[in-house]
Amino acid sequence: MTKPSPASPAVKRPAITQAMIDAYDEYTHLTLDRRRFMEQLTRLAGSGAAAAAIAPLLAANSARAAIVAEDDSRVTGEDISYPGSGGEMKGYLVKPVGQPGKLGTVIVVHENRGLNPHIRDVARRVALEGFVALAPDFLSPLGGTPADEDKARDQFSKLDPAQTTANAVATVAFLRGREDGNGKIGAVGFCWGGGTVNALAANAPDLAAAVAYYGMQPKAEDVPKIKAALLLHYAGLDTRINAGIDAFKKELDAAKVEHTIHVYEGANHAFNNDTSAARYDKNAADLAWGRTIAFLKEKLA
Repeated sequence: MTKPSPASPAVKRPAITQAMIDAYDEYTHLTLDRRRFMEQLTRLAGSGAAAAAIAPLLAANSARAAIVAEDDSRVTGEDISYPGSGGEMKGYLVKPVGQPGKLGTVIVVHENRGLNPHIRDVARRVALEGFVALAPDFLSPLGGTPADEDKARDQFSKLDPAQTTANAVATVAFLRGREDGNGKIGAVGFCWGGGTVNALAANAPDLAAAVAYYGMQPKAEDVPKIKAALLLHYAGLDTRINAGIDAFKKELDAAKVEHTIHVYEGANHAFNNDTSAARYDKNAADLAWGRTIAFLKEKLA
């Protein structure tokens, strides 16, 4: 009788420390110097081989399954073009199927990787909750989001922040003209998109609601211009972004802007992104998402 082969030992996931996550955050948001990042990761991991195994776990993986599949029969999505502030904007528009009446509309703003499969998935999640969702491609002025994530990230330094904000304001205007919308518009953004949503709130007086996930705070002089109700999600371990919370809250209070701030202790920047194995925090993501949808339903009804 042939003896069964011994079971292969389980592949052990490399240990990922907070210092490694912090190094990745510095690389993706500040230096964009991959060689320096890998050198630092090698020191932290103990070897080049370990660093090579850990790096993909820190990055987002677009191959991970979507929560709402692209062909889900409950929603319908299409790539569209619409007028931006000084040229054509591209975007992904999603609507729920069989939803009667006019709906609230939500702008879904991507991270510093552009309009990728993950953000398209998030737009479908929003549509499933009964909204018209539009995920703009804010790299449209540069030709749109490239397939290569590193190339996409490099493009953000070439964007004109004023033009980006103007394109976001133009997106609000475009949605206000849609016959399937009820005239109430909200926005939700993540990381770079969170900062963009904060800037949009300060420049679009007809925006009803704004949700910023770990987003850079707007300039102090812009805060009194905010008319939208704000829901602000922050990660407890995100010291870079969190350094601006206290001043922002003080400015919001002084300007009497409606706002709610949640800090998710123990969570990292990008905790909502389920394509990032190392930084995704399901408990924080689920809690923040539930709060986000309840807030949007209240403000956009």
